Amino acid sequence: MSDALKHECGIAHIRLLKPLEYYHKKYGTAFYGVNKMYLMMEKQHNRGQDGAGFASIKLDTKPGERYISRVRSIAQQPIQDIFAQINDRINKEMSDHPEYKDDVAMQKKELPYIGEVLLGHVRYGTFGKNSVENVHPFLRQNNWMHRNLIVAGNFNMTNVNELFDGLVRIGQHPKEMADTVTIMEKIGHFLDDAVAKKYKQLKKEGYSKNECSPLIAERLNVAKILRKAAKNWDGGYAMAGLLGHGDSFVLRDPAGIRPTYYYQDDEVVVVASERPVIQTVFNVAFEDVKELEPGHAIITKKSGEVSITKILEPLERKACSFERIYFSRGSDAEIYQERKTLGKLLMPKVLEAIDNDTKNTVFSFIPNTAETSFFGMIESVEDHLNKKKTQAILNGNGKLSAERVTEILSERPRIEKIAIKDVKLRTFITEDSSRDDLVAHVYDVTYGVIKPTDNLVIIDDSIVRGTTLKKSIIKMMDRLNPKKIVVVSSAPQIRYPDCYGIDMARLEDLIAFRAMLELLQENNKYHLIKEVYEKCIAQVELEDKDIRNFVKELYSQFSAEAISNKIAELICEDTVKSEVVAIFQPVENLHKACPKNLGDWYFTGNYPTPGGNRVVNRAFINFYEGNKERAY
Repeated sequence: MSDALKHECGIAHIRLLKPLEYYHKKYGTAFYGVNKMYLMMEKQHNRGQDGAGFASIKLDTKPGERYISRVRSIAQQPIQDIFAQINDRINKEMSDHPEYKDDVAMQKKELPYIGEVLLGHVRYGTFGKNSVENVHPFLRQNNWMHRNLIVAGNFNMTNVNELFDGLVRIGQHPKEMADTVTIMEKIGHFLDDAVAKKYKQLKKEGYSKNECSPLIAERLNVAKILRKAAKNWDGGYAMAGLLGHGDSFVLRDPAGIRPTYYYQDDEVVVVASERPVIQTVFNVAFEDVKELEPGHAIITKKSGEVSITKILEPLERKACSFERIYFSRGSDAEIYQERKTLGKLLMPKVLEAIDNDTKNTVFSFIPNTAETSFFGMIESVEDHLNKKKTQAILNGNGKLSAERVTEILSERPRIEKIAIKDVKLRTFITEDSSRDDLVAHVYDVTYGVIKPTDNLVIIDDSIVRGTTLKKSIIKMMDRLNPKKIVVVSSAPQIRYPDCYGIDMARLEDLIAFRAMLELLQENNKYHLIKEVYEKCIAQVELEDKDIRNFVKELYSQFSAEAISNKIAELICEDTVKSEVVAIFQPVENLHKACPKNLGDWYFTGNYPTPGGNRVVNRAFINFYEGNKERAY
């Protein structure tokens, strides 16, 4: 993706099902869980580089012994930073106390971070300040072991205001109106209530206060707590939590918007945002890693009992298609094939754009996430050429010379590495005039492989804002003097804001929206902007379920091809000499390629939860009024 998005977060949860002595004996270390957590977080660093956090809980500690540890960082390499802190602390303790070396009981008692219940998180700062206070996991502390709550998630809620007001109505005083704090306090409220009720019930049964504690841990119904807490949540989420006594859970939203995968054997329960992370770190097969069903939670009790429980009634499955196009690691077996298919499905339009002249066309990609789609596109070019070669040989009726046959067979796709990203170059100056010049040099180009008679086809995984294309890539491609530049997006046009995890909050930032505005102006239809604004304003006081997405009416005035053509104009500065064409994936082809991930609201405006329409409503009002605030 040429325009970097601040987007997803990643979660990693490990529950060790055996005593630490077991791992020490089998794997040579009681830090087995910590080591695996480091690998799981590193394997998901693609999902977040603004911050990282780690928390652990020790089971069955005595009063007075520390049982919760947490470390968070916003360093330049936050995952490495937090584990450097962990290692430094542990190494110092082990150095000061060599007697701990083979004494697992003493290690567990005296060393921080070692434990049986572990939670990790990597973060992109989609909302709020990027301070360490905004980094997960969040901790809600209490002297009652059961009421300690640690929460981390990959999520955005569309109805934070409503949830915040609900907490205020029950007498709470949340420290800020942020979805993470609001969600944690919501769970915490029902956790407190459940613990209090269990305590009261046990007292009636004749147990002493001291006897109640282990029985509360045993009887606490985590699923019931989650049902009450999540009842009114509207958003996409994979929510992970640890309770102080050792219960843990991961809950997925009812539409399956955010991804969640798990693996269980007799040693561990593992949950992560991506399947290949678990496969690689635990060396297990594709089929051994399961996808958590929408609306369900995987709950592990302190006893080690594991259950998959329905918490919320599943909605129509709308798993995020951007996961498949861009966010998730392409090493997942299904995602790899889906991305190749996205490239293959674009070829008919590409061949049309180059008049089937593959001999005078160079194919390339914009690093690095578009590479797999590029492979699929090239396979499709090869199929096209094979048909062309076969026909040419058949047309020769067996009378072709060996030289002519060799000439026919020698034609192959011209593949070159054209754009090379200078990863060491950072656009660190925020002043626009200075930053633009730096952005223009983020990519280098390969000289000497393009002729003036050549087309240059370059595929990107998606085009969001178009800024890097305009300021850098198109201008640099134009320096090579191709006849035509064909910019291909493996994703459809991004037309609407996302409110479930991706940071696309403002409509006017989206190049497809700006292209549509230009077309309205050119076709004397700009008055429709005010009409849609008035319709949006009329909906402000309605309930979410009654709100419609009227922005669709503006896009419906023009064909997708017309908007693509206008985007091609907008990504070119006046100095560009080559003809530039923009090709986008049709939505129907996206669904063919990614049949299990049909969430497409940023392309179609069809939001999977009622709160989505309120977000697009608010975003359009903000645009019309010149309000720079976020829509969610």
